[in-house]
Amino acid sequence: MATRWGICSAGKISHDFTVALKTLPHEDHQVVAVAARKLEDAQQFATKHSISRVYGSYEELARDPDIDVVYIGVIHPYHLSTCLLFTNAKKNVLCEKPLAMNTKEVKEILSSAKRNDVFLMEAVWTRFFPASVEIRRLVDQGEVGEVKMVRSEFGVPLSHVPRSGQKELGGGAILDIGIYCLQFICMVFNGEKPESIQAMGVCLETGVDETVVVTLKFSRNRMAVFSCSSGVKLPNDAIIAGTKGNIRIPDHMWCPTSLEVNGKETQYPVPEPYLPLNFLNSTGMRYEAEEVRQCLLKGLKESAVVSHADSLLLAELEDEIRRQVGVVYSQDSK
Repeated sequence: MATRWGICSAGKISHDFTVALKTLPHEDHQVVAVAARKLEDAQQFATKHSISRVYGSYEELARDPDIDVVYIGVIHPYHLSTCLLFTNAKKNVLCEKPLAMNTKEVKEILSSAKRNDVFLMEAVWTRFFPASVEIRRLVDQGEVGEVKMVRSEFGVPLSHVPRSGQKELGGGAILDIGIYCLQFICMVFNGEKPESIQAMGVCLETGVDETVVVTLKFSRNRMAVFSCSSGVKLPNDAIIAGTKGNIRIPDHMWCPTSLEVNGKETQYPVPEPYLPLNFLNSTGMRYEAEEVRQCLLKGLKESAVVSHADSLLLAELEDEIRRQVGVVYSQDSK
């Protein structure tokens, strides 16, 4: 039986996710419906991707009995209400990252998924790339010895993207791109909570963070540091330094297609898309989609690769970093 997907929102990320699904066998993954807040948007999306069912509201999609899992691609201030809509309708959910605006909202989403006995995963797609799977194997098997230091950076100029500077639309570098650096560090340290965090940042006049530098100290004198910026392009690489060697993602650490292990490089290419993509290497979203399928086939309610505990830790760290940098969203006072 194919896993039947419903796509919630007809935006750029939903387009790329749907293209990524088409790189997987049709007998395993099928998009059966799309919903947008405007019917014409959903209709255009459906025409482009050959989707048979079209809805002009998310509520209609939630009522569709023929959907196994919903992919939520709305912007993050709407993640809470949209996740609750589908979990309360007993639908399995893959929701774009960040899962929500803060820890309180994440807890609400997770408890709703648990209460309704449905699968839920934050779409931290990076963790499912073959290169990321290999990183975990190398670290777990001690190929670079004990990891002592992790460094990661992600910076891209986003001033041309209106949403990135607007607080009410969830703008700010931490939640948008810093989460990639943070999840990478959390992955390498296997979900361990850091002993301390120090964050410094620069905010725009709108009150959202533009550039942030964060230092994290873990147990046994292990360190991590990351920089993120929506103002400038950074080298966008990541390094894991251990007592026996190094692992490096040379570029685009958020969608890795190559690894350098002690200087030796290996390529991990992603499939070619059948339609133009909005974001780099988006066909790599196929790996998280396949993880969802495998979890559903096993009757699991969460993935071990991006667990509910992982999502909670990310939210708690994001909250603390924002607190230190001075970024407050309206959701924080609710």
